[in-house]
Amino acid sequence: MGIPTEPIGSIPRPASLLDGIQQAASGRISADALEALYVYAVEDTIAGFEATGSPVITDGEQRKPSFATYPVDGLATLAPDGVVIPFADGHSRRLPRLTAGPFRYQTYAVSYLLEAQRFATRPVKQAVISASALSLLYPQQGIDGYPRDAFIADLVDEAETDIRRCLEAGAHAVQIDFTEARLSLKLDPSGGLLRSFVDLNNTVLDRFTPAERARIGVHTCPGGDHDSTHSADVDYAALLPLLLDLHAGAFYLQLASEKSPRTVLEAVAATLRPGQRVFVGVIDPLDPAVETPEVVRDRVLEAAGILPLDRLGTTDDCGFSPFADDVSTARATAFEKIAARVRGTELAAQELGSS
Repeated sequence: MGIPTEPIGSIPRPASLLDGIQQAASGRISADALEALYVYAVEDTIAGFEATGSPVITDGEQRKPSFATYPVDGLATLAPDGVVIPFADGHSRRLPRLTAGPFRYQTYAVSYLLEAQRFATRPVKQAVISASALSLLYPQQGIDGYPRDAFIADLVDEAETDIRRCLEAGAHAVQIDFTEARLSLKLDPSGGLLRSFVDLNNTVLDRFTPAERARIGVHTCPGGDHDSTHSADVDYAALLPLLLDLHAGAFYLQLASEKSPRTVLEAVAATLRPGQRVFVGVIDPLDPAVETPEVVRDRVLEAAGILPLDRLGTTDDCGFSPFADDVSTARATAFEKIAARVRGTELAAQELGSS
């Protein structure tokens, strides 16, 4: 059977696409010309993914403005002054703020999936943003005529639709990006905020059957943007018990960049619920050095010594470019790292007799 290996998702966009986005914003190229650049980027990314030997691929999130805000891009009822997310190197990202209801997605992730499937010859997974991340769009002071309870009801409906359409369209798996999980413990060490996030996401997950939830996974990491993080200083041990309360079939855990991966693996082993599979991060996208297959193999073997082999998979710690303007990692480097993950996972499987 081997050891399953999957990407997290994003790949740096081609320079031609990034330049085209800027030109389109200033009216220097047409919408049709920009569309052609997007199509090229998706097709080229899928070709690059398949060349790595990856058994599961993505579209590299080439069309997403960011992994977090793609559903609301173009929504008229947004203001720019929402929640600020600070990163360790001093830069920050700012979410928009909702100004009126009802809350409706402008883009569902299935549109990315369907395009990718046109070009792909291998199974395609699709990442979606968590309901908990989008809940941060609602302002603390509330919105006149649109109470928070009404917003949450709309949000849960939209998040369910986002996942369900991807499952129905044949996604290999749907990955919920939950990078705010670790950050929530930095903002509220008591765990109350994280508990509320988990409960909200479970409200969405509980709308799916057990068979459907087996194809739904959750990704968590300490953020990854311009080679910096927002919550790497938060101990995984405080996160895992609540994280694994999520009613999902798979968990994609950042691990390669951890100072003590064995400690994290032992905490996972002590917390893992029946039926859950853990994809451990064996590639660090924030490290410019490309891991060798042998380094990946050794990371997999360490994990296999602690976690049940039949519930183990491998992945990358996080996406290589979750925000469209992040070019801190070269596009070629991202594919080289993915190829190392694939080959290193195969080497580990051979050594473990599970290839």
